[in-house]
Amino acid sequence: MNPDDKSFFLDAMEDVQPLKRCADIHWQPSRNTRTREEVDSEQLDNFLTLDFLDMLPLEEPLAFQREGVQQGVIDKLRSGKYARQASLNLLRQPAERCRQMLYSFIRQAGCDGLRNLIIIHGKGREQNSHPNVVRSYLARWLTEFEEVQAFCVALPHHGGSGACYVSLRKSDEAKRDNWERHAKRSR
Repeated sequence: MNPDDKSFFLDAMEDVQPLKRCADIHWQPSRNTRTREEVDSEQLDNFLTLDFLDMLPLEEPLAFQREGVQQGVIDKLRSGKYARQASLNLLRQPAERCRQMLYSFIRQAGCDGLRNLIIIHGKGREQNSHPNVVRSYLARWLTEFEEVQAFCVALPHHGGSGACYVSLRKSDEAKRDNWERHAKRSR
């Protein structure tokens, strides 16, 4: 970039203001934003399994919590009190596509420091219907991510049994920031 280009750019950007952080990001990967090599290498890292699946009975709600997660956190997650920072819609997608989308979504959420997500997976009316297959895979896949500390069924106005809230653990950077903020108060 030559000095004239830089000067022109800075003049053009003079009155631009940064966007405020959106409270509800709807994430949908774009097909044209990444090169084929990036997508291929990302899918090589995708550890989510597609082998034999035990179907989760429709009457059994999606629920999981890692050992050590406080009950207060789970109660707050179940009651929808955490602001949803991003959402992923898996409706009408084949299982392999759901696998790829979920992997990218959780990885990106972790990179962005997001903690509270909602995933819309749909609800089947029959035991072997496609939405219940995706729901059953989702119950397995979410436990395969170390950063997922808990998940549960969403409230009816957020999708009910066709969606789930997901809580990710704090990133090391967020833990450091939190520690520094509280350490300054105690001085």
